[in-house]
Amino acid sequence: MKYLVIGSGGREHAIAWRLLNDGSASEIYVAPGNGGIEDKYRIDIQIDDFEGIKKFCDEKKIDLVVIGPEIPLVEGLADFLSENGIRSFGPSKKAAMIEGSKLFAKRIMETYDVPTAGHWDFTGQKSLIEFIEKQEKYPLVIKLDGLAAGKGVAIPQNREEALAFVEENVKPDSRVFLEEFLEGEEASVLSISDGVTVIPLVAAQDHKRVFDGDMGPNTGGMGAYAPAPVVTPERMKFIKERVLQPVIDGMRSEGIPFKGILYAGVMISGDKITVLEFNARFGDPETQVILPLLDVKLSDLLNAAVDGNLDKFNLTFKDAHAMTVVVAAGGYPGNYEKGKEITGLESVSDKLMVFHAGTASKGGKIVSNGGRVLNVTSIGSTLKDAQQNIYDEIGKIKFDGSFYRRDIGYRAL
Repeated sequence: MKYLVIGSGGREHAIAWRLLNDGSASEIYVAPGNGGIEDKYRIDIQIDDFEGIKKFCDEKKIDLVVIGPEIPLVEGLADFLSENGIRSFGPSKKAAMIEGSKLFAKRIMETYDVPTAGHWDFTGQKSLIEFIEKQEKYPLVIKLDGLAAGKGVAIPQNREEALAFVEENVKPDSRVFLEEFLEGEEASVLSISDGVTVIPLVAAQDHKRVFDGDMGPNTGGMGAYAPAPVVTPERMKFIKERVLQPVIDGMRSEGIPFKGILYAGVMISGDKITVLEFNARFGDPETQVILPLLDVKLSDLLNAAVDGNLDKFNLTFKDAHAMTVVVAAGGYPGNYEKGKEITGLESVSDKLMVFHAGTASKGGKIVSNGGRVLNVTSIGSTLKDAQQNIYDEIGKIKFDGSFYRRDIGYRAL
């Protein structure tokens, strides 16, 4: 089969790598791709160029388009492709609102009895500031409605931090809500659905904070590992039965069936499991640790979801552990410079897979082109082995200002 992967990050590099290396694809292309993807596979079409994507699919007779990022999903790329007779993997525009609007996701959860935190809704700054001024209990959770690349959530520890976030990020027409703060351990449970059946993938755990010890501001993710031991078989059963299936059933009953990856971010505290948020696509960097553990062809899994055959699918994973560590640009998640030459990529052993996230190819050199630049990934028989493989060699890869967390996996270990 011929595949087109939409996107330019580490997630898309991992999807393309998996399709190419497990025998799924006869031809694979990535639009627009990044510096880690060979020129012959990289297509210079942007993710919002729907007509350009359609034209390329028609010319190359693409069998399946795999839509990586949330923005083209929320903007309706899957619908556009379907209307033009092109098969794609990813939810419709209406179904993708489970990620595109946190308030829509809250309504779905509350309507279909999915455990989630209580919340208060606001528009603009005035009433929100008045509410914050009266709050005595911190930390508090502030969430901007809509897409924010993993950075639309603040957890201020006091009133001053809360007001500073509001001042900087909340505009007069911004929809925003406050949630009670939940204690516990976070986990990412990605699942695949054909609109009726939903199957959880191996659970992962992401590290959102920029610095060691989960310090500093939130990011799009500084590393991840799978499986996450906090999601025991009993807890996974609860998540499937009380979180994933009710959402799939509920959205179908509302006339917006969800086909694609439904990703639940959950907080686990003892016997209590609460949903923090939903995403409508493969997580990044969770994909980089989930796909290497997959023990079936990725093409078989994706096509079963598209064709409505997941009820007959036997999804299995390897008895192993995977970890990825993000190498980021100096200053991330704030201001950072691009165009720094990356060295050492050829010097790491075959124990490592390096998925490119924010890179570009210029004049035969690989340079930085984003905040999260590389995902250094390894599989091991234990999580400690996978971690050791990465930290033994990650220092060989260098560019000016680069940094990475040195404690990915510490919760499990």
